[in-house]
Amino acid sequence: MTDTRRRVKVYTLNEDRQWDDRGTGHVSSGYVERLKGMSLLVRAESDGSLLLESKINPNTAYQKQQDTLIVWSEAENYDLALSFQEKAGCDEIWEKICQVQGKDPSVDITQELVDESEEERFDDMSSPGLELPPCELGRLEELAELVASSLPSPLRREKLALAVENEGYIRKLLELFRQCEDLENADGLHHLYEIVKGIFLLNRTALFEVMFSEECIMDVIGCLEHDPALGASPRRHRDFLTKTARFKEVIPIGDPELRAKIHQTYRVQYIQDMVLPTPSVFEENMLSTLHSFIFFNKVEIVGMLQDDEKFLTDLFAQLTDEATDDDKRHELVNFLKEFCSFSQTLQPQNRDAFFKTLSNMGILPALEVILGMDDVQVRSAATDIFSYLVEYSPSMVREFVMQECQQNDDDILLINLIIEHMICDTDPELGGAVQLMGLLRTLVDPENMLATANKTEKTEFLSFFYKHCMHVLSAPLLANTTEDKPSKVITRSHDFQTSQLLALILELLTFCVEHHTYHIKNYVINKDILRRVLVLTASRHAFLALCALRFMRRIIGLKDEFYNRYIMRNFLFEPVVKAFLNNGTRYNLMNSAIIEMFEYVRVEDVKSLTAHIVENYWKSLEGVDYVQTFKGLKLRYEQQKERQDNPKLDSMRSILRNHRFRRDARTLDDDEEMWFNADEDELEDGEAVVPPSDSKAGKPGGGAGEDEDLMDPISKFMERKKRRSRGGCVSFTRRALRRSGKLSLWGLCSGSLKGFHCPG
Repeated sequence: MTDTRRRVKVYTLNEDRQWDDRGTGHVSSGYVERLKGMSLLVRAESDGSLLLESKINPNTAYQKQQDTLIVWSEAENYDLALSFQEKAGCDEIWEKICQVQGKDPSVDITQELVDESEEERFDDMSSPGLELPPCELGRLEELAELVASSLPSPLRREKLALAVENEGYIRKLLELFRQCEDLENADGLHHLYEIVKGIFLLNRTALFEVMFSEECIMDVIGCLEHDPALGASPRRHRDFLTKTARFKEVIPIGDPELRAKIHQTYRVQYIQDMVLPTPSVFEENMLSTLHSFIFFNKVEIVGMLQDDEKFLTDLFAQLTDEATDDDKRHELVNFLKEFCSFSQTLQPQNRDAFFKTLSNMGILPALEVILGMDDVQVRSAATDIFSYLVEYSPSMVREFVMQECQQNDDDILLINLIIEHMICDTDPELGGAVQLMGLLRTLVDPENMLATANKTEKTEFLSFFYKHCMHVLSAPLLANTTEDKPSKVITRSHDFQTSQLLALILELLTFCVEHHTYHIKNYVINKDILRRVLVLTASRHAFLALCALRFMRRIIGLKDEFYNRYIMRNFLFEPVVKAFLNNGTRYNLMNSAIIEMFEYVRVEDVKSLTAHIVENYWKSLEGVDYVQTFKGLKLRYEQQKERQDNPKLDSMRSILRNHRFRRDARTLDDDEEMWFNADEDELEDGEAVVPPSDSKAGKPGGGAGEDEDLMDPISKFMERKKRRSRGGCVSFTRRALRRSGKLSLWGLCSGSLKGFHCPG
């Protein structure tokens, strides 16, 4: 099997400072006689040809990036890189390189030195700083080359960044940009594009603060419009930002610093998403500071808005005001949604304070009003906001809905509004319904419910939910299963949406069966829910029929006799057997799911259900012989009947079973092993006490043998035992058990048999 840890892509840096893919192969390290040293070898996975043979030079600076990338230079203008499929492979080769160079593998770069040619080119890089060429039109090409050649080396990037920062070079470059635009100097604009793009890749916060300042940011965007690859057709990013994109203050922002921060964040986000070219795998980590700049800006914006009580008060007042027009409310809801999305960048303690502030401002009553509106887009945005709240604190939402039920009718409760929107989702794929079902599942999950000394949230909330909300959730299910077969709507193959909705509801009900106790049990039994669900096994949509089977399987898996009696009383295996027979001999999920259900009853020996199935459905199932499940059920049933007819037999088995489990059957001592393995020749011939198991049937006049009680051979054994000496007792017993074929029943009980005392 191919070792994916060693799978790599080989890259070389071309004259245009772009990385070329030289092929994919598998890397190894070993001593190469020709190179007189340890080397890296890469052989192509297609034909085994040699893609790379590179000696690990003790003085070469190797750099590890992003956990899966190793980059180095073998000569001036010849840079190489290995991009690994897996981190483990990169770590393994990196350790080999560090071992050759005598370095600690925890470092990300093995050498901090540069060679002599680089020192000459960069005017002695060992000096405290780097001297940049004068910022003039005629020197732009030289500067662009300097920036491009500095990017591969962390040391060179650092020195270049310091030089650009200390000399105020960015403002000088932007002045040149305005001159080039006035003169329509295309070559100069192309060089400026490369320079400014390179400055972004220097990954330095101090440079970003200058570039993203109010007076510089639009010129920076202008530089990035003139990509040489676009020729004479530059992009019009500044036109979009100044003419198309409009900043709307849904609530007037009085703080000028906050307004400026919002403008800056939008523009920087636009630069990252739309203006900068997609970073290569080698450049991605060079933009980490840009990501951090946007992140911390969002944190500041959330904090400043959160502290502005007048702003938030006006926001929620207008949201819930009936006089607010639809367009305005749409803008308010979208603003609140974006506000909540920004909060995801906050640290946990700050996020706690944020949501507590929103809760105190009345966000949940406001959402209740919004969700009751007809505007689909407004409701969709409100659902996203509600999801943030449920994700943050489901207990806060539960507490609110339990309080409001004391004042409002069931129809306008927040949870019932959520359920109604799930049921009425118009999306053919039910995307919104799936999202809402996930939120409901979180709210009814006992795992995230709190318990205190005074009250239990689980008991209180589930009582509330089953009293006020469950009938709303199950309404579509009950409406589509009023008869013994699904309604015509869900039997038609084209009504996929209704079937999907019922499957979602069944998924949530199945979750309730697994995680709730008496609440769901009372509801299922009192409302006869399982019978209605099993009607769906006749659906033409296989996934819906399987959901119905899964619901019943979860109920059976509880092994709860209340459920079992309900199933038997209403003959609820009948639709399952019908579905099985209607499926015929097709080997599909339906077939497997039904057989697995019956197999579970057999393996777990659910006695009441076993008897019910055999007594009522055996004639329909006895012909199924491609699995042994149904014959096994019949055997279980007969064994039960035998025990019922012979109480003495059952009690004897119980006694032996108790002895059996006093010690682990797998830890037989040496004496017991010898007892089982001793040669049968030690026994007296013709001393069969227990007749062979196959003597009960198949012989003339053997009918009485079929009814022979297992206690008879044991009684004979005890009688003979009294007539034998103590020393022959164990051997005699072993022989009797072997010849009876009952070792499978008695073998592990040897300890108890050996414990019998023979009379002297």
